[in-house]
Amino acid sequence: MEKEFYSNGKLLLSGEYAILDGALGLAIPTSYGQSLHVTPTTSGFLEWASLDENDEVWFTVKLDISNLEVISTSNEAIAKVLVTLLLEANTQNPLLLTDSDGFQIETRLTFPKSWGLGTSSTLINNLAQWARVDAYQLLWNAFGGSGYDIACAQHNSPITYQLQNGEPKVQEINFDPIFKDSLYFVHLNQKQSSKEAITNYREQQFDKPQLIKNISSITQKMIDASTLSGFESLMEEHEALLSNILNIAPVKQQLFPDYFGMIKSLGAWGGDFVLATGDNKTIPYFKSKGYPTIIPYSKMVL
Repeated sequence: MEKEFYSNGKLLLSGEYAILDGALGLAIPTSYGQSLHVTPTTSGFLEWASLDENDEVWFTVKLDISNLEVISTSNEAIAKVLVTLLLEANTQNPLLLTDSDGFQIETRLTFPKSWGLGTSSTLINNLAQWARVDAYQLLWNAFGGSGYDIACAQHNSPITYQLQNGEPKVQEINFDPIFKDSLYFVHLNQKQSSKEAITNYREQQFDKPQLIKNISSITQKMIDASTLSGFESLMEEHEALLSNILNIAPVKQQLFPDYFGMIKSLGAWGGDFVLATGDNKTIPYFKSKGYPTIIPYSKMVL
């Protein structure tokens, strides 16, 4: 029987880095995501094809169904990661690959891979649905991370996310700010390695309990903010806190010092999307600076 699965992309509006240590984060599932289609076959192989948002194939691999050894692939590094995930899923559910003599699997993104909206997390959640295993355990056993991106993959509204004693606590919230038309997501034309960013964060010396307390407080205030100016102040406070810990200048100071609104990094600093406040001059401004991908809040949020 053919099966189809879908997972939402993710953006973390508050809590980056500190969410790893238990801070409360505000996250939004995006209107962009990834699907996974499974077709049983009698081939004796697991044949995989990944398609991008233009239906162009960007990755293929052919695996021996009996041991998941790579027979052929378009990218050895990606194939290795995929095999790691499949082996972990099969460890959690040893019946996974016994349902059929072979499988043809196709994934399809609805956003460019370079956007950093969760190419990996949407894949992991889709694989977990197919394998009937816990997506958080699949993520943590294979890669690590906070898991907020898995929560976004599974929920269809804004959420708060917090690790409590190593367990994810997810709550759907009503986050629909009256100033949402003044919020924009701007892509920085480069993808940042979350793994490297986390390593840098871990190397810093700081008062972790105090950071968790401060970031959690900012997150709650951002959720409750009733004015754009109040929200901007919280964005600036969040940036200043992490800038001091990471020893990295905030993105506005680095790239857009003359911008009239407020700008906040999202996720790993130095790449992917940032959140900007503004008006009808926002899109022309960023385009003039060489950043053509500007998505209004209402279009990005699920």
